[in-house]
Amino acid sequence: MRVIETALPGVLVIEPRVFGDERGHFYESYHEARFKESGINTSFVQTNVSRSACGVLRGLHYQWPNPQAKLVSVLAGEVYDVAVDIRQGSPTFGQWTGVILSAANHRHLWIPEGFAHGFCVVSESATFTYQCSAPYDPAGDSAIRWNDGDIAVDWPVGQPILSAKDLRAPLLRDVSADRLPAYTL
Repeated sequence: MRVIETALPGVLVIEPRVFGDERGHFYESYHEARFKESGINTSFVQTNVSRSACGVLRGLHYQWPNPQAKLVSVLAGEVYDVAVDIRQGSPTFGQWTGVILSAANHRHLWIPEGFAHGFCVVSESATFTYQCSAPYDPAGDSAIRWNDGDIAVDWPVGQPILSAKDLRAPLLRDVSADRLPAYTL
């Protein structure tokens, strides 16, 4: 597997080694020892799968005070996937990184605790999978507005299809300090 650092320290693109022939292909989407060698020392306790139509944007989501780290990938279709640093005191607070994840490129994105996450479907539809380090916590379910001008994510769609929750999400600057993680070394 190949690990690619992004502009945000800790957020990593994982390219698994893909073995293919005329019958199809095979790859390991997760291998504990190899991930630990790359600095990802997390146990996963929940795996989620979502399917979305073209133009659907989900995010920017996070949990607080019970944060989740996520390993995300696409099983069918293609998405533009984004991580935003929301850790108070971080040198990259409010900055984002984005990457195309698809069934064709087999890439994964590692999003550590302390980052908001979102994606936009750019194919006809997409099946997306999330491996999470902590279970979903409805009381800690939080979001930042997808089009927060201070963050300025360059989404590949102008008029996305959004949930009511994502339409109502606050700007990062309007989230109280007790609802955001703190940066630690």
